[in-house]
Amino acid sequence: MATFWDLKHWLADAINNHDIPGILCCYSPGAVYVTPSGVAEGHDQIAWMYEQFFRAFPDFHATAWFELGDCDNPAVTEWTYTGTHKGPFLLPDGREIEGTDRHITLRATCSTFVRDSRIVTHREYFDQLELYSQLGFGLTKIEHG
Repeated sequence: MATFWDLKHWLADAINNHDIPGILCCYSPGAVYVTPSGVAEGHDQIAWMYEQFFRAFPDFHATAWFELGDCDNPAVTEWTYTGTHKGPFLLPDGREIEGTDRHITLRATCSTFVRDSRIVTHREYFDQLELYSQLGFGLTKIEHG
């Protein structure tokens, strides 16, 4: 039987290969994927979330640099995400940022909860301001009504 860490490593390989079917094999059918930009429930929504990121960053790559070794469930990993912004990037409010050709390097972490050899909840965290700043955007003044 596969360990939590085996599953996490298979997921990382599928992500780095941009292999949507391989990614979905790691998730239970009713899994929940929580990201800074939203929550996806089930295979269709999870696939859509990954597709949006791969469309925006076709060379996206995740490099694990720390795994919490004395913890099985959740499996906790710290990552460095890299990629070049080539395609439209969907913002949480529905707007899209067209490709900027800017390279990103983000620090991220995630917690992966496993049941019956499949991911049931995957919580991913990264600093959206760090991402937007690297894409050439920053904070804007909020107008009060």
